[in-house]
Amino acid sequence: MGKSFIMLFARDLKIAWGEDSRYWRWIHVEDKSTSMLVDAAELIRVCFLEVRAKFDTRILSPGIKYEVAFVMMVKDNAEGWEHPVKLGFVSPNGKQEEREENFTKIKPINEWIEIPVGEFIASSEIKNQVGEMEIYLHGSEGLYWKTGIVIKGVIIRSKN
Repeated sequence: MGKSFIMLFARDLKIAWGEDSRYWRWIHVEDKSTSMLVDAAELIRVCFLEVRAKFDTRILSPGIKYEVAFVMMVKDNAEGWEHPVKLGFVSPNGKQEEREENFTKIKPINEWIEIPVGEFIASSEIKNQVGEMEIYLHGSEGLYWKTGIVIKGVIIRSKN
């Protein structure tokens, strides 16, 4: 209890074809919050992008507002992002929050940035209000080959 932020690193995420070296490459990057090297997933190329994470909200402080964001980099060689991707989460009670992001408009490039997913207030032990939350990022419209992003993970951080 009482955590101000949680980082789910790329190896904690379910990345479609993430272990297939034709589509993704695992690289070591420094995480400044921990001063450690962590694995990040660098996209080589995919048509269908799907990244998911599951997170138990019971470790968060009840009554606190949290924000969720993907920590990633859009590289200067990024291609295939003509259609926006969808980012969202499904809370333990089944409520879904979703938004779209156009990766062609993200600045700065070649730097770690946070792509917002949404916000929620952690609940106390009320039935159906605590438990597992699913966080996702997906893009498949047009089935264009996509390349040029690196995913470090997902951050869940208090806003209060």
